[in-house]
Amino acid sequence: MELQEAILKRRAIRRFTADAVTDEELQQLFEAVRWSPSWSNSQVWEFVVARDRNLIQKLTETYRMPKGLNPATKCSLAASALIVVCAKTGISGCYEGKESTKHTNWYMFDLGIATQTLCLKAHEMGLGTVVVGLFDHDSCNSLLALPEGYESVAIIPIGHPAVEVKAGPARKTVAEMVHLDQFGQKMF
Repeated sequence: MELQEAILKRRAIRRFTADAVTDEELQQLFEAVRWSPSWSNSQVWEFVVARDRNLIQKLTETYRMPKGLNPATKCSLAASALIVVCAKTGISGCYEGKESTKHTNWYMFDLGIATQTLCLKAHEMGLGTVVVGLFDHDSCNSLLALPEGYESVAIIPIGHPAVEVKAGPARKTVAEMVHLDQFGQKMF
């Protein structure tokens, strides 16, 4: 699969088969993720793979919204695994332990890149993913026994898709989002 095809066809998958994602598949996935770029090559990402059904249930219970209404709840419970994307804080975007950019928590940018790599590689491998961000992060941190200085950022249910991938929703045109020299000056 070419990169452009993966970008155009990758979608959030919320229905999985009962087929397990193997450790070998996860190893291949994380091998791709480890090459993601990060602030000063800090590689602040850490991943916790939840396979234990009891832990998956408890992590899913941290999803915010009235019980069962988060659209990711059902697929998370059916997923082969949940991948919890975590960050070591105080490094990315920091010098001498102090935030150095206007936009704090630069690790979010680094984890966004790593998460996109993970989702695109999973799609290339025929696996489905969806990124969950609406959950109780503190409860998740506690369930995973994250040490101080680490934060859970996203949960990614992963499995073999039980549905055919549909065309994605409409997107802005390039002309609508690209400006030349000043905002409002259309480039295309």
